[in-house]
Amino acid sequence: MTILFCSDSEPAEPWRLACARAFPDMAFCAWPDTGSRDAIRYALVWRQPPGSLARLPNLKAILVLGAGVDSVLSDPELPADVPVVRLVDAGLPGPMAEYALYAVLHFQRRMADYFEQQRTAVWRRHDELLARRWPVGVMGLGVIGAFVAQRIAAQGYPVAGWSRSGKSVEGVEVFAGATGFDPFLARTRVLLNVLPLTLDTRGILNSRTFTAMPRGGYVVNIGRGGHMVDADLIAALDSGQLAGAMLDVFEQEPLPAMHPFWRHPKVIVTPHVAAPTLASESEAQVIDNIRRLERGEPPLGLVDRDRGY
Repeated sequence: MTILFCSDSEPAEPWRLACARAFPDMAFCAWPDTGSRDAIRYALVWRQPPGSLARLPNLKAILVLGAGVDSVLSDPELPADVPVVRLVDAGLPGPMAEYALYAVLHFQRRMADYFEQQRTAVWRRHDELLARRWPVGVMGLGVIGAFVAQRIAAQGYPVAGWSRSGKSVEGVEVFAGATGFDPFLARTRVLLNVLPLTLDTRGILNSRTFTAMPRGGYVVNIGRGGHMVDADLIAALDSGQLAGAMLDVFEQEPLPAMHPFWRHPKVIVTPHVAAPTLASESEAQVIDNIRRLERGEPPLGLVDRDRGY
């Protein structure tokens, strides 16, 4: 049996070592060197090249090395009858919450203004509203979103969450479904997106969403680039409907050098660093799922392809 590692960006060596320790009798190969395709039983993937998992007759499971699976499910040649398994936690919530909290603090404490003043040697203090007057809204209340919402609420911000199902989260006001979306947006000064990317959520960060927020609000996207309608964000920033945005994910990555986000004065760009998947944090979950599958047990993090997560 062979484990195939397949990624267009992540290094294979940490996973080779982890798999060798856990499964000394299993071979390991890294795309495009597949060896015998008939021997491949498991595929460890992240943004795999389209078609790379096709024609693997004995593939038992596709294990995604991240929480999001949209890049995997978008492969037109993805085997239709092979289960897809994503990471459920694996150290991601903590770094995501840190990034989100920094973004809220950055906007609340007017750091952009102070950075600009430093360039021109201006000594000027600005009035800053207390945290309790900065309502934060978190879109998506899965494992990561709920953790993010609670971490920010613990710092004294009034936090609300929105999701399709209306999952209850302690210390967080919850809004649900289509009827709860506009009331959720109307009370939100900083909008944090942690949703999975599905057919229903693609393009959800659009002009209608921004208009439903109080004027002068902020948007932070740590979900997926496909959630954002780029032109609508730029228009909302230019009109003053939004005062700023911090973006970590983009439809095309790396973000093209000529993209207007790079030069927009109200946009902060980071290169998909909110919560990088580290082999040291995620290998235990991946290895446990392979062991579960070998025993005939259901894995943790099984993806519902129809829902997209």
